[in-house]
Amino acid sequence: MALRSVVSRKTLAPALRHYRSLTTFTLPDLPYDYGALEPAISGEIMRLHHQKHHQTYVTNYNKALEQLDAAVSKGDAKGVVQLQSALKFNGGGHVNHSIFWQNLKPVSEGGGEPPHGALGWAIDKDFGSLEALVKKINSEGAALQGSGWVWLALDKEQKILKVETTPNQDPLVTKGVSLVPLLGVDVWEHAYYLQYKNVRPDYLANIWNVINWKYASEVYEKESA
Repeated sequence: MALRSVVSRKTLAPALRHYRSLTTFTLPDLPYDYGALEPAISGEIMRLHHQKHHQTYVTNYNKALEQLDAAVSKGDAKGVVQLQSALKFNGGGHVNHSIFWQNLKPVSEGGGEPPHGALGWAIDKDFGSLEALVKKINSEGAALQGSGWVWLALDKEQKILKVETTPNQDPLVTKGVSLVPLLGVDVWEHAYYLQYKNVRPDYLANIWNVINWKYASEVYEKESA
């Protein structure tokens, strides 16, 4: 038993050094006012979504990281494993929402303007047209049971664009390490229910009016270079 304890602590030592170097995470500021995306997304939804939901993921992620550090310090392998679910859910919630805010932009600042250049050409090649891509994302988003996300992703290995879905707050990387998120649409009810009730397709139809294709294009050009 003592030998197992020593081995566990030695095995966990490199991870201990890694986690001790981590800093806590904070809620990112939005690059626009809460009401700037109206009428597509109401200011009330944006305020609650950002200040309450995203903040909760950040708070719980930091808490889980602190608990992980303590578990590693004690050589508590079981405790480390038990924390994986909280780390994935809350860390994924923080990662996903941080992308989501950048995927949105007020109409007055170019939100909804279709992609041009390399990303526009790639969309035409892999989906036939932007309209076909939007239809596919809307269809998969409406069909997603429960809560989750719909993604437009670049597969860096296959060098093609893909539409993927993830459940709950699973980040896109859980579907493959070669997938880079260009655009993520939150289909949790907290993203739309106050305005659209249970009619998720209406939310999906209107969100395209405030999609920031410039951001998606910049990520695509950087990651496909």
